[in-house]
Amino acid sequence: MKKTMPVDAVEKWLANVREQDALRYQLVMAVRDVVLTTAKGITEEIKYGGILFSEGEAFCGLFSYTAHVSLEFSKGAELPDVHKVLEGKGKGRRHIKVASSDDVKAKHLKHYVSLAHKHVRS
Repeated sequence: MKKTMPVDAVEKWLANVREQDALRYQLVMAVRDVVLTTAKGITEEIKYGGILFSEGEAFCGLFSYTAHVSLEFSKGAELPDVHKVLEGKGKGRRHIKVASSDDVKAKHLKHYVSLAHKHVRS
């Protein structure tokens, strides 16, 4: 059985991001909202320095960097990239950099999160 961190750890991570940069905090919250509204059973935990989202199996992670927020997909290389926004050349992982609130829609985050979620559930 997978152990999940208390919500306090996620809230502490979010508070830290907010203290560092208000704009990045807004981006993190917008991307987090996209992920959490994808399905009812999604859980989150702090892992690898960011928020890891799961529903039985991890399907994406949210990480905050100095100039952007990154939404990373564990099995992103297996996802169809119809909008040509996935970055990375490794065997499995792909990511989408989010530098502004406009990127949330322009880079089709809802579409890719839904694909990644369905992919691990199949």
